[in-house]
Amino acid sequence: MKALPRVPQNKNVNCNQRALSWSTMFEVRDKPQMVEKALLVRICFDKREEEESRSLLAELGELVKTLGIGVGDTELIRTRKRHKKFLCGTGKAAEVSGYAREIGCDCIVFDNELAPSQLREWEEAADMTVIDREEVILDIFARRAQTKEARLQVKLARMEYALPRMARMWGHLDREGGGGSGGSAAARGMGEQQIEVDRRLARKRIDRIKADLELVRKQRATQRKERQKMESPHAAIVGYTNAGKSTLLNTLTGSDVFEADMLFATLDPTTRRIDLPDGQELLLTDTVGFVRNLPHRLVEAFKATLEEAVLADFLVHVMDASEPELERLSGTTLEVMAELGAADKPVLTVLNKVDLVEDPQRLSALQAMYPDAISLSAKSGAGMDTLKHKFIEYLSRHVSRRRYKIPQHRGDLVSLLHAEAKVLETVYEGNDVVVEALVTNEVEGRLRSLGEIAVVEESF
Repeated sequence: MKALPRVPQNKNVNCNQRALSWSTMFEVRDKPQMVEKALLVRICFDKREEEESRSLLAELGELVKTLGIGVGDTELIRTRKRHKKFLCGTGKAAEVSGYAREIGCDCIVFDNELAPSQLREWEEAADMTVIDREEVILDIFARRAQTKEARLQVKLARMEYALPRMARMWGHLDREGGGGSGGSAAARGMGEQQIEVDRRLARKRIDRIKADLELVRKQRATQRKERQKMESPHAAIVGYTNAGKSTLLNTLTGSDVFEADMLFATLDPTTRRIDLPDGQELLLTDTVGFVRNLPHRLVEAFKATLEEAVLADFLVHVMDASEPELERLSGTTLEVMAELGAADKPVLTVLNKVDLVEDPQRLSALQAMYPDAISLSAKSGAGMDTLKHKFIEYLSRHVSRRRYKIPQHRGDLVSLLHAEAKVLETVYEGNDVVVEALVTNEVEGRLRSLGEIAVVEESF
């Protein structure tokens, strides 16, 4: 992250130079120089929101630290109305700008969403880099993305964010380079013409990325169909960022998905298989974590990633028991899931990091608040057996273990089990075939409707 690049205001900059500038516009922002210290600012318009505003500033501090930037101080600005120029009054803007310089900051980070014109006004007033919460999250996403899909999603979100800010990035595009004499359209300034050309080119690049992303999504849909053919039940791990979702997946499955004590450690969906104590298989998918005030464009950009949660048989909602604002943060997760159309999914609640809760009374209060939740520590492994048996209980609503006795002349029923269920054992007894299998409720209904099949034992 750095001050947004500005091309020198030179009337003699030719079109090739401008085209080169545009072609590297987003790449420049992908390779920012280090900002050492930032002043974090949030503007509050309602006294009732002060407590939440302080909490959001603290979260913004964690986001900024994730980028390796130090926090010089935080500033909560109170104002009664929204001002067009700085969002707050001119006097307060001058005061904050001066304080940022005084404590040696080289960046001001706003928790509020700022319009492009407001960002420009703040940069000119403070004479330093000014960014907002969305740009911080975009930069984190850009560093974390690993798969082709995630990189495309990040690039799309960054370009859509940058498009209305092009004039701020390239000051020379706002200038009129002077045309020929006369009042025709050809006499318009070079700068005015060039910025329209650049915006049109930017939109074409956005369209190409969307097309590439759609292709990747189709490939993901094909992979998902292959998993569905296996009839393996599927659960998605969801939760607030840094709640311990990846650690839980690794502990349950013995995988090595990247995990760290930082926000947005996971951006790419990762699916792993777990064998449950009763012999059933369960697919678990780790998903991107949420934060409050997640920019809508990022929800849209990562919708393909979050589709795993929408299509899962049930959700595993992981909450950080050591988080003071656990209830508010878990509410954010449920709100986003509802926005994605997953509000009706069965939810298994997990209270993670209970080993970090030092106050026994607080832990008891949480367990009383969430009586159906599983308390565990994904890092130490405590509570994993209880969680696995809870998985079996949830799967019993979707998948059953059956032993069928089928006449040998009904090979079609045996074939149906092999094609659409997981066959565990096949034994021939006289004129019958005894098949032990894990079947979904849908397959179970089809088998019974076809007749000539007996259930020897079930749900064992």
